[in-house]
Amino acid sequence: MNFVSEALNLSRFSTERLEERGILKRAFVKHPFFGDIIEAFRIDKKFGIYEEGTVVVKSSNGLKVFRGFPKIKRILYLESGLKKHFGMKKIALEEKMNGYNVRIVKIGERIYAITRRGLICPYTTEKAREKIPADFFDEFPDYMLCCEAIGNASPYVPDYYGIDGLEFFLFDIREGKTNRPMSVSEREEIAERYGIKMVEILLETSPENINDIKKVVEDLNKKGREGIVFKELEMLLPPLKYTTSFSNCSDLSYAFKNFEEYGRDFLLARIVREAFQAFEFQDSINIEERYYRLGRAILSSTIESIKKVWEGKEVTEEIRLKFSDEDVLELFKMHLKLVGVNLKELERKRKGEKIEVKFERTMRATTDKIRSLLEGNPW
Repeated sequence: MNFVSEALNLSRFSTERLEERGILKRAFVKHPFFGDIIEAFRIDKKFGIYEEGTVVVKSSNGLKVFRGFPKIKRILYLESGLKKHFGMKKIALEEKMNGYNVRIVKIGERIYAITRRGLICPYTTEKAREKIPADFFDEFPDYMLCCEAIGNASPYVPDYYGIDGLEFFLFDIREGKTNRPMSVSEREEIAERYGIKMVEILLETSPENINDIKKVVEDLNKKGREGIVFKELEMLLPPLKYTTSFSNCSDLSYAFKNFEEYGRDFLLARIVREAFQAFEFQDSINIEERYYRLGRAILSSTIESIKKVWEGKEVTEEIRLKFSDEDVLELFKMHLKLVGVNLKELERKRKGEKIEVKFERTMRATTDKIRSLLEGNPW
Protein backbone atom coordinates (compact mmCIF):
# COMPACT_ATOMS: atom_id res chain seq x y z
CA MET A 1 0.00 0.00 0.00
CA ASN A 2 3.02 2.30 0.38
CA PHE A 3 3.21 2.74 -3.40
CA VAL A 4 -0.34 4.17 -3.48
CA SER A 5 0.58 6.72 -0.81
CA GLU A 6 3.68 7.69 -2.78
CA ALA A 7 1.91 7.94 -6.14
CA LEU A 8 -1.02 10.02 -4.83
CA ASN A 9 1.05 12.03 -2.32
CA LEU A 10 -1.01 10.78 0.64
CA SER A 11 -0.03 9.71 4.15
CA ARG A 12 -0.10 5.98 4.85
CA PHE A 13 -2.92 6.60 7.35
CA SER A 14 -5.05 8.33 4.67
CA THR A 15 -4.44 5.48 2.23
CA GLU A 16 -5.42 2.87 4.82
CA ARG A 17 -8.58 4.84 5.62
CA LEU A 18 -9.51 4.87 1.92
CA GLU A 19 -9.21 1.09 1.86
CA GLU A 20 -11.22 0.70 5.08
CA ARG A 21 -14.02 2.88 3.66
CA GLY A 22 -14.17 0.81 0.46
CA ILE A 23 -12.96 3.70 -1.72
CA LEU A 24 -9.64 2.06 -2.59
CA LYS A 25 -10.09 -1.38 -4.15
CA ARG A 26 -8.07 -3.95 -6.05
CA ALA A 27 -8.00 -3.22 -9.79
CA PHE A 28 -7.11 -6.59 -11.30
CA VAL A 29 -6.74 -10.34 -10.85
CA LYS A 30 -3.10 -11.37 -10.58
CA HIS A 31 -2.12 -13.55 -13.56
CA PRO A 32 0.81 -13.97 -15.98
CA PHE A 33 -1.31 -12.23 -18.64
CA PHE A 34 -0.83 -9.06 -16.55
CA GLY A 35 2.89 -9.76 -16.25
CA ASP A 36 4.02 -6.11 -16.19
CA ILE A 37 1.85 -5.32 -13.15
CA ILE A 38 3.10 -6.06 -9.65
CA GLU A 39 0.08 -4.51 -7.91
CA ALA A 40 -2.76 -2.13 -8.82
CA PHE A 41 -5.54 -0.36 -6.94
CA ARG A 42 -8.45 1.76 -8.13
CA ILE A 43 -10.43 4.60 -6.58
CA ASP A 44 -14.08 3.53 -6.54
CA LYS A 45 -15.51 6.93 -5.57
CA LYS A 46 -14.25 10.44 -6.29
CA PHE A 47 -11.68 11.50 -3.72
CA GLY A 48 -10.15 15.00 -3.68
CA ILE A 49 -8.85 15.74 -7.18
CA TYR A 50 -8.95 12.07 -8.16
CA GLU A 51 -11.87 10.91 -10.24
CA GLU A 52 -13.74 7.65 -9.77
CA GLY A 53 -11.88 5.01 -11.76
CA THR A 54 -8.41 6.44 -11.12
CA VAL A 55 -5.87 3.58 -11.11
CA VAL A 56 -2.51 3.42 -9.35
CA VAL A 57 -0.13 0.78 -10.68
CA LYS A 58 3.13 -0.57 -9.32
CA SER A 59 4.77 -2.00 -12.42
CA SER A 60 8.01 -3.50 -13.64
CA ASN A 61 9.13 -0.01 -14.70
CA GLY A 62 7.93 2.10 -11.76
CA LEU A 63 4.72 3.75 -10.56
CA LYS A 64 1.94 4.82 -12.88
CA VAL A 65 -1.21 6.86 -12.23
CA PHE A 66 -4.08 6.81 -14.72
CA ARG A 67 -6.77 9.30 -13.82
CA GLY A 68 -10.42 8.34 -14.13
CA PHE A 69 -12.38 9.77 -17.03
CA PRO A 70 -14.09 13.01 -15.89
CA LYS A 71 -17.88 12.91 -15.73
CA ILE A 72 -19.42 14.88 -18.59
CA LYS A 73 -22.36 17.09 -17.65
CA ARG A 74 -25.56 16.78 -19.64
CA ILE A 75 -27.76 19.53 -21.01
CA LEU A 76 -31.47 19.07 -21.64
CA TYR A 77 -32.22 22.33 -23.44
CA LEU A 78 -29.82 22.93 -26.33
CA GLU A 79 -30.44 26.55 -27.28
CA SER A 80 -29.69 28.10 -23.89
CA GLY A 81 -27.39 25.37 -22.57
CA LEU A 82 -24.78 25.58 -25.32
CA LYS A 83 -24.62 29.38 -25.31
CA LYS A 84 -24.35 29.54 -21.52
CA HIS A 85 -21.53 26.98 -21.37
CA PHE A 86 -19.47 27.76 -24.50
CA GLY A 87 -20.36 31.37 -25.21
CA MET A 88 -19.27 32.23 -28.77
CA LYS A 89 -16.45 29.68 -28.93
CA LYS A 90 -16.42 27.28 -31.85
CA ILE A 91 -17.43 23.73 -30.93
CA ALA A 92 -17.18 20.25 -32.42
CA LEU A 93 -20.27 18.05 -32.49
CA GLU A 94 -18.84 14.60 -31.91
CA GLU A 95 -20.97 11.48 -32.13
CA LYS A 96 -21.63 9.94 -28.73
CA MET A 97 -21.33 6.24 -29.49
CA ASN A 98 -23.11 3.61 -27.44
CA GLY A 99 -20.42 1.27 -26.13
CA TYR A 100 -18.34 1.01 -22.98
CA ASN A 101 -15.66 3.47 -21.99
CA VAL A 102 -12.05 2.23 -21.84
CA ARG A 103 -8.66 3.84 -21.34
CA ILE A 104 -5.93 2.07 -23.27
CA VAL A 105 -2.49 2.54 -21.72
CA LYS A 106 1.00 1.07 -21.75
CA ILE A 107 2.37 -0.47 -18.56
CA GLY A 108 5.84 -1.97 -18.77
CA GLU A 109 6.16 -3.58 -22.18
CA ARG A 110 2.52 -4.19 -23.01
CA ILE A 111 -0.83 -2.54 -23.63
CA TYR A 112 -3.62 -2.72 -21.03
CA ALA A 113 -7.29 -1.66 -21.08
CA ILE A 114 -8.92 -0.02 -18.07
CA THR A 115 -12.72 0.24 -17.80
CA ARG A 116 -14.52 3.34 -16.50
CA ARG A 117 -14.60 2.01 -12.93
CA GLY A 118 -10.84 1.44 -12.96
CA LEU A 119 -10.78 -2.31 -13.56
CA ILE A 120 -8.05 -3.75 -15.77
CA CYS A 121 -10.17 -6.02 -17.94
CA PRO A 122 -8.44 -9.09 -19.44
CA TYR A 123 -10.96 -9.50 -22.27
CA THR A 124 -10.73 -5.85 -23.36
CA THR A 125 -6.95 -5.93 -22.93
CA GLU A 126 -6.69 -8.91 -25.27
CA LYS A 127 -8.71 -7.06 -27.91
CA ALA A 128 -6.75 -3.82 -27.42
CA ARG A 129 -3.46 -5.65 -27.99
CA GLU A 130 -4.88 -6.98 -31.25
CA LYS A 131 -6.34 -3.67 -32.49
CA ILE A 132 -4.31 -0.74 -31.12
CA PRO A 133 -0.89 0.15 -32.61
CA ALA A 134 1.68 -0.09 -29.82
CA ASP A 135 3.96 2.45 -31.51
CA PHE A 136 1.64 5.27 -30.37
CA PHE A 137 3.02 4.71 -26.87
CA ASP A 138 6.61 4.93 -28.09
CA GLU A 139 5.88 8.60 -28.83
CA PHE A 140 3.40 9.19 -25.97
CA PRO A 141 4.31 6.73 -23.16
CA ASP A 142 2.41 8.58 -20.41
CA TYR A 143 -0.85 9.16 -22.29
CA MET A 144 -4.17 7.33 -22.36
CA LEU A 145 -6.20 6.56 -25.47
CA CYS A 146 -9.79 7.08 -24.34
CA CYS A 147 -12.01 4.91 -26.52
CA GLU A 148 -15.52 3.59 -26.84
CA ALA A 149 -15.47 -0.22 -27.18
CA ILE A 150 -18.26 -1.37 -29.49
CA GLY A 151 -19.37 -4.54 -31.24
CA ASN A 152 -21.41 -7.72 -31.06
CA ALA A 153 -18.67 -9.29 -28.91
CA SER A 154 -19.01 -6.68 -26.15
CA PRO A 155 -19.38 -8.13 -22.63
CA TYR A 156 -21.09 -5.04 -21.24
CA VAL A 157 -23.22 -3.19 -23.85
CA PRO A 158 -25.42 -4.49 -26.71
CA ASP A 159 -24.25 -3.69 -30.26
CA TYR A 160 -26.32 -1.12 -32.17
CA TYR A 161 -23.89 -0.70 -35.07
CA GLY A 162 -23.63 -4.13 -36.71
CA ILE A 163 -19.93 -4.41 -35.82
CA ASP A 164 -18.55 -7.94 -35.79
CA GLY A 165 -16.24 -8.56 -32.84
CA LEU A 166 -15.04 -5.60 -30.77
CA GLU A 167 -13.67 -2.33 -32.16
CA PHE A 168 -12.25 0.76 -30.45
CA PHE A 169 -13.25 4.31 -31.41
CA LEU A 170 -11.02 7.07 -30.06
CA PHE A 171 -12.73 10.11 -28.51
CA ASP A 172 -9.98 11.62 -26.33
CA ILE A 173 -6.24 11.48 -25.72
CA ARG A 174 -5.29 12.45 -22.17
CA GLU A 175 -2.14 12.56 -20.07
CA GLY A 176 -2.45 9.78 -17.50
CA LYS A 177 -1.32 11.57 -14.35
CA THR A 178 -2.91 14.99 -14.96
CA ASN A 179 -5.91 14.12 -17.18
CA ARG A 180 -4.93 17.01 -19.48
CA PRO A 181 -6.64 16.44 -22.85
CA MET A 182 -5.19 17.08 -26.28
CA SER A 183 -7.10 19.45 -28.56
CA VAL A 184 -9.57 18.09 -31.10
CA SER A 185 -7.20 18.79 -34.00
CA GLU A 186 -4.22 17.14 -32.24
CA ARG A 187 -6.31 14.03 -31.64
CA GLU A 188 -7.46 13.92 -35.26
CA GLU A 189 -3.88 14.21 -36.52
CA ILE A 190 -2.61 11.45 -34.23
CA ALA A 191 -5.52 9.12 -35.05
CA GLU A 192 -4.82 9.50 -38.76
CA ARG A 193 -1.07 9.08 -38.33
CA TYR A 194 -1.35 5.85 -36.33
CA GLY A 195 -4.40 4.43 -38.08
CA ILE A 196 -6.63 4.50 -35.00
CA LYS A 197 -10.39 4.57 -35.60
CA MET A 198 -12.03 7.70 -34.24
CA VAL A 199 -15.59 8.67 -33.38
CA GLU A 200 -17.04 10.86 -36.11
CA ILE A 201 -17.00 14.64 -35.82
CA LEU A 202 -20.34 15.54 -37.36
CA LEU A 203 -20.03 19.32 -37.49
CA GLU A 204 -17.88 22.23 -36.33
CA THR A 205 -19.97 25.30 -35.64
CA SER A 206 -20.91 27.91 -33.02
CA PRO A 207 -23.65 27.63 -30.38
CA GLU A 208 -25.80 30.29 -32.06
CA ASN A 209 -26.28 28.05 -35.11
CA ILE A 210 -28.98 26.14 -33.28
CA ASN A 211 -30.91 25.06 -36.39
CA ASP A 212 -27.82 23.32 -37.80
CA ILE A 213 -27.25 21.65 -34.45
CA LYS A 214 -30.87 20.47 -34.21
CA LYS A 215 -30.61 19.01 -37.69
CA VAL A 216 -27.63 16.89 -36.58
CA VAL A 217 -29.66 15.63 -33.60
CA GLU A 218 -32.61 14.74 -35.85
CA ASP A 219 -30.35 12.92 -38.34
CA LEU A 220 -28.76 10.89 -35.54
CA ASN A 221 -32.18 10.02 -34.17
CA LYS A 222 -33.36 8.74 -37.56
CA LYS A 223 -30.25 6.56 -37.80
CA GLY A 224 -30.85 5.09 -34.34
CA ARG A 225 -27.72 6.62 -32.77
CA GLU A 226 -27.06 7.65 -29.18
CA GLY A 227 -26.29 11.35 -29.27
CA ILE A 228 -23.67 14.10 -29.30
CA VAL A 229 -20.75 15.24 -27.18
CA PHE A 230 -20.13 18.98 -27.62
CA LYS A 231 -16.46 19.92 -27.33
CA GLU A 232 -14.71 23.28 -27.45
CA LEU A 233 -11.98 22.81 -30.06
CA GLU A 234 -9.02 23.48 -27.76
CA MET A 235 -10.56 21.38 -24.95
CA LEU A 236 -10.08 24.24 -22.49
CA LEU A 237 -13.72 23.98 -21.37
CA PRO A 238 -15.36 20.75 -20.17
CA PRO A 239 -17.51 18.97 -22.80
CA LEU A 240 -21.29 18.62 -22.62
CA LYS A 241 -23.42 15.69 -23.77
CA TYR A 242 -26.91 15.28 -25.21
CA THR A 243 -28.83 12.14 -26.16
CA THR A 244 -31.38 11.42 -28.90
CA SER A 245 -34.96 10.30 -28.43
CA PHE A 246 -33.94 6.91 -29.83
CA SER A 247 -31.31 6.54 -27.09
CA ASN A 248 -33.69 7.63 -24.32
CA CYS A 249 -36.32 5.10 -25.38
CA SER A 250 -33.79 2.30 -25.95
CA ASP A 251 -32.40 2.83 -22.45
CA LEU A 252 -35.90 2.81 -20.99
CA SER A 253 -36.87 -0.34 -22.86
CA TYR A 254 -33.82 -2.21 -21.56
CA ALA A 255 -34.09 -0.81 -18.04
CA PHE A 256 -37.81 -1.54 -17.63
CA LYS A 257 -37.24 -5.08 -18.91
CA ASN A 258 -34.83 -5.43 -15.97
CA PHE A 259 -36.50 -2.82 -13.76
CA GLU A 260 -35.36 -4.12 -10.38
CA GLU A 261 -31.69 -3.95 -11.45
CA TYR A 262 -31.95 -0.19 -12.09
CA GLY A 263 -32.58 2.67 -9.70
CA ARG A 264 -35.59 4.93 -10.05
CA ASP A 265 -33.30 7.89 -10.78
CA PHE A 266 -32.03 6.10 -13.92
CA LEU A 267 -35.58 5.64 -15.19
CA LEU A 268 -36.91 9.08 -14.26
CA ALA A 269 -33.91 10.91 -15.77
CA ARG A 270 -34.54 9.44 -19.21
CA ILE A 271 -38.25 10.26 -19.16
CA VAL A 272 -37.44 13.87 -18.22
CA ARG A 273 -34.81 14.06 -21.00
CA GLU A 274 -37.40 12.91 -23.49
CA ALA A 275 -39.90 15.53 -22.27
CA PHE A 276 -37.41 18.39 -22.65
CA GLN A 277 -36.39 17.26 -26.11
CA ALA A 278 -40.01 16.88 -27.22
CA PHE A 279 -40.69 20.43 -26.01
CA GLU A 280 -37.64 21.98 -27.72
CA PHE A 281 -38.18 20.11 -31.01
CA GLN A 282 -41.98 20.42 -31.05
CA ASP A 283 -42.02 22.37 -34.34
CA SER A 284 -40.36 19.53 -36.23
CA ILE A 285 -41.71 16.34 -34.62
CA ASN A 286 -44.95 14.40 -34.39
CA ILE A 287 -45.68 14.65 -30.67
CA GLU A 288 -48.31 11.89 -30.77
CA GLU A 289 -45.70 9.56 -32.23
CA ARG A 290 -43.38 10.41 -29.34
CA TYR A 291 -46.09 9.63 -26.78
CA TYR A 292 -46.55 6.22 -28.37
CA ARG A 293 -42.82 5.46 -28.61
CA LEU A 294 -42.16 6.37 -24.99
CA GLY A 295 -45.12 4.36 -23.71
CA ARG A 296 -44.16 1.36 -25.81
CA ALA A 297 -40.56 1.48 -24.55
CA ILE A 298 -41.78 1.33 -20.97
CA LEU A 299 -44.71 -1.09 -21.22
CA SER A 300 -43.70 -3.57 -23.91
CA SER A 301 -40.43 -4.63 -22.30
CA THR A 302 -41.91 -4.80 -18.78
CA ILE A 303 -44.79 -6.98 -19.97
CA GLU A 304 -42.29 -9.21 -21.77
CA SER A 305 -40.46 -9.84 -18.49
CA ILE A 306 -43.70 -10.46 -16.57
CA LYS A 307 -44.76 -12.99 -19.22
CA LYS A 308 -41.46 -14.88 -18.95
CA VAL A 309 -41.75 -15.26 -15.18
CA TRP A 310 -45.46 -16.17 -15.47
CA GLU A 311 -44.38 -19.03 -17.77
CA GLY A 312 -41.92 -20.27 -15.14
CA LYS A 313 -38.82 -18.83 -16.81
CA GLU A 314 -36.29 -16.26 -15.61
CA VAL A 315 -35.45 -12.82 -16.95
CA THR A 316 -32.10 -13.32 -18.68
CA GLU A 317 -29.82 -11.96 -21.38
CA GLU A 318 -27.28 -13.75 -23.53
CA ILE A 319 -23.80 -12.52 -24.39
CA ARG A 320 -21.48 -14.01 -27.02
CA LEU A 321 -17.77 -13.26 -26.64
CA LYS A 322 -14.78 -14.24 -28.77
CA PHE A 323 -11.41 -15.01 -27.20
CA SER A 324 -8.06 -15.61 -28.84
CA ASP A 325 -6.60 -17.44 -25.85
CA GLU A 326 -8.22 -19.93 -23.48
CA ASP A 327 -6.17 -18.59 -20.56
CA VAL A 328 -7.70 -15.15 -21.11
CA LEU A 329 -11.17 -16.72 -21.11
CA GLU A 330 -10.55 -18.33 -17.72
CA LEU A 331 -8.99 -15.11 -16.42
CA PHE A 332 -12.04 -13.14 -17.60
CA LYS A 333 -14.29 -15.46 -15.57
CA MET A 334 -12.15 -14.71 -12.51
CA HIS A 335 -12.37 -11.00 -13.36
CA LEU A 336 -16.19 -11.20 -13.37
CA LYS A 337 -16.12 -12.56 -9.82
CA LEU A 338 -13.94 -9.61 -8.79
CA VAL A 339 -16.52 -7.13 -10.12
CA GLY A 340 -19.50 -9.10 -8.79
CA VAL A 341 -21.06 -10.05 -12.14
CA ASN A 342 -22.55 -13.52 -12.36
CA LEU A 343 -22.36 -14.94 -15.89
CA LYS A 344 -23.11 -18.60 -16.55
CA GLU A 345 -21.22 -20.25 -19.40
CA LEU A 346 -23.69 -22.02 -21.68
CA GLU A 347 -21.61 -23.01 -24.68
CA ARG A 348 -18.00 -22.98 -25.85
CA LYS A 349 -16.81 -23.75 -29.38
CA ARG A 350 -13.81 -23.00 -31.54
CA LYS A 351 -14.34 -20.99 -34.74
CA GLY A 352 -11.11 -20.84 -36.68
CA GLU A 353 -8.51 -19.25 -34.43
CA LYS A 354 -11.13 -17.86 -32.03
CA ILE A 355 -12.95 -19.41 -29.07
CA GLU A 356 -16.61 -18.33 -29.09
CA VAL A 357 -18.38 -18.52 -25.74
CA LYS A 358 -22.06 -17.99 -25.00
CA PHE A 359 -22.81 -16.66 -21.52
CA GLU A 360 -26.13 -16.11 -19.78
CA ARG A 361 -26.82 -13.53 -17.11
CA THR A 362 -29.90 -13.96 -14.93
CA MET A 363 -31.52 -10.74 -13.79
CA ARG A 364 -32.12 -12.15 -10.34
CA ALA A 365 -33.61 -9.10 -8.60
CA THR A 366 -36.16 -8.49 -11.40
CA THR A 367 -37.09 -12.17 -11.65
CA ASP A 368 -37.62 -12.47 -7.90
CA LYS A 369 -39.64 -9.25 -7.68
CA ILE A 370 -41.97 -10.23 -10.54
CA ARG A 371 -42.45 -13.72 -9.07
CA SER A 372 -43.32 -12.23 -5.69
CA LEU A 373 -45.86 -9.81 -7.21
CA LEU A 374 -47.46 -12.55 -9.33
CA GLU A 375 -47.88 -14.59 -6.15
CA GLY A 376 -50.00 -11.77 -4.75
CA ASN A 377 -47.47 -10.15 -2.45
CA PRO A 378 -47.66 -6.34 -2.08
CA TRP A 379 -45.09 -4.02 -3.73
